[in-house]
Amino acid sequence: MTNRNRRALARLSQSRARFAAPVAAVTALALTAGVLASSSASADTSWSTATSATAGGGMTALVAAAKAEGKLNVITLPSNWANYGTIMKQFTAEYGIKINDAIPDGSSAQEIEAIEQDKGRSDAPDVVDIGQAFTATQYQKLFSPYEVSTWANIPAGNKAANGDYVNDYGGYVSFGCFKKLVKKCPTSWAQLESAQYAKDVTLNGIPGQAGAATGAVWAAAVNNGGSYSNIKPGLTFFAKLAKLGNFNNNDCDSSAEIEAGACPIVVNWDFLNVAGSWGLPASQWTVNVPTGTPFAEYYNQAISATAPDPAAARLWEEFLYSTKGQNDFLEGYARPVEEAAMTKNGTIDKAALAKLPTTSGVVKSLPTVAQASAAASLLAAKWGSAVL
Repeated sequence: MTNRNRRALARLSQSRARFAAPVAAVTALALTAGVLASSSASADTSWSTATSATAGGGMTALVAAAKAEGKLNVITLPSNWANYGTIMKQFTAEYGIKINDAIPDGSSAQEIEAIEQDKGRSDAPDVVDIGQAFTATQYQKLFSPYEVSTWANIPAGNKAANGDYVNDYGGYVSFGCFKKLVKKCPTSWAQLESAQYAKDVTLNGIPGQAGAATGAVWAAAVNNGGSYSNIKPGLTFFAKLAKLGNFNNNDCDSSAEIEAGACPIVVNWDFLNVAGSWGLPASQWTVNVPTGTPFAEYYNQAISATAPDPAAARLWEEFLYSTKGQNDFLEGYARPVEEAAMTKNGTIDKAALAKLPTTSGVVKSLPTVAQASAAASLLAAKWGSAVL
């Protein structure tokens, strides 16, 4: 599965890239060049501030306004990440709205940077899909509050009370193994220390910058004496793997790297770690959610407060949180935030639900935004010196 390549933005070194909310030194930001344009010149200001479809005049009015805008700017949505390729095609087919996806393999840090740096441009992000650390208070001024029509189906713990951001889909930290090189895929954190996995253990991204990689370290922490408020044991665990010679510092974000033998074992979100997400046949790849305390996170949707296409941005959110959009995430092996409500009302895709990797435990609570932000900051500052 193509990972949103998490190389760090120096200016946001204490943040993380695609960082999620439990079920976050690179090159300069390279966005598609665009002509400077005032978003207010063509945008309907009523949709720029509308906090719901009803507040803006209803769904019919929203669809008409979005079609008039004619485009939607998304950012950092790999086509094989949580089924986004299919979702984008379906949205365009249904509404005739062109989607521009900037830096598909980018990071949450780059998404925030784009909102800040490209304000006023016609190609600035309309919406973002970000990790939990990037919903912290200091970022919320960048977002426009909005409540989708299915707001009541989203648990209170999975959304900001004022609609600034809302969880969309999530997954569990898992171990994915390339069968050609790994004859027995590990099923526990302790097994990763075995000599049979020399140079085998890799991550998808850089901890402290990428949500998948940060989640991996956090999961190791909670299974080695740590907690949501204490990620340090995770650092210690990966430092030990490095000392044993089992940690491989490759950033594993493509099937090409796997097939080249660079990533025998990838610790990653399960929805990114199934064979189909990597584009590999099941005969070549297996995935296990490790025993012990499972660690899960959600990603988040937010609308840019300076979106050049505010109606299209809101219509996109309505699409993602519709039954169709939520089941689309599920078909991409990601757990939709409305899963409980859809299961209760019978609209969940049971066949897709049955294909999800099994877990040995239940997540009883999720890290807070403050805990996610603190974990990302510590890893951004300490990962290189502690592990590499």
